[in-house]
Amino acid sequence: MEPLLPEELARYHRHILLPEIGGHGQQRLKASRVLVIGAGGLGSPVLQYLAAAGVGTLGIIDDDGVSLSNLQRQVIHDTGTLGEQKTESAAQAIARLNPHCRVIRHEQRFDLTFAADHLARYTLLIDGSDNFTTRYAAADAAEQTRIPLVTGAVGRFDGTVTVLKPYEAGPDGALLPRYRDLFPEPPPEGLVPACAEAGVVGALTGVIGTLMAMEAIKLITAIGEPLVGRLLMYDGLAARFETIRYKRRGTAR
Repeated sequence: MEPLLPEELARYHRHILLPEIGGHGQQRLKASRVLVIGAGGLGSPVLQYLAAAGVGTLGIIDDDGVSLSNLQRQVIHDTGTLGEQKTESAAQAIARLNPHCRVIRHEQRFDLTFAADHLARYTLLIDGSDNFTTRYAAADAAEQTRIPLVTGAVGRFDGTVTVLKPYEAGPDGALLPRYRDLFPEPPPEGLVPACAEAGVVGALTGVIGTLMAMEAIKLITAIGEPLVGRLLMYDGLAARFETIRYKRRGTAR
């Protein structure tokens, strides 16, 4: 792996002090290539914290522009970037935060065609999208490419996070669960309203997006226990976390 520069040793000193990460883990972060779907409410803290953590290459895929209603929660953007493409606005913010982080912009929607052309260049996929069509496409593409997927969702005052590695087997020899083992099919149209219809408290996206960034750092540095087979649920109004376990359907334990 590429050695850390003297400036990087100083920048990431608090990471390097941690025995679980150390210099080797920081080098792994530098060598990693992470694709983030969406530079919105969830993507904003994900991109900020992964850039600050020293991820070497961040891909951003988003086809939207920055609007005034985004700024209540999409904190990587600001009033001065209104009207810009979100990928460009986010790239500018990342450059200010950490010039050692390379940004690759994809100004389009994520789908299986895009994944077939680009996903193999990345080592980790993070889905911060706001619709089930993209979530299923991300899960299918990550499984086919055999890279981990961190996926999160928010609505009103509640959020969820999980990690998917369905191409691997667990300690019992059974394959790890897929996204469809958690959500076998999309909910009926209109049952789960979008944030534009139901609203969302801005700080909630920070809570869930930061948890997603933490899971990504754990996966890249191979530390801790990622949320594989576990769905972490956060109730912002009650300030309560709960975890449910799920497994591969039709797989004997």
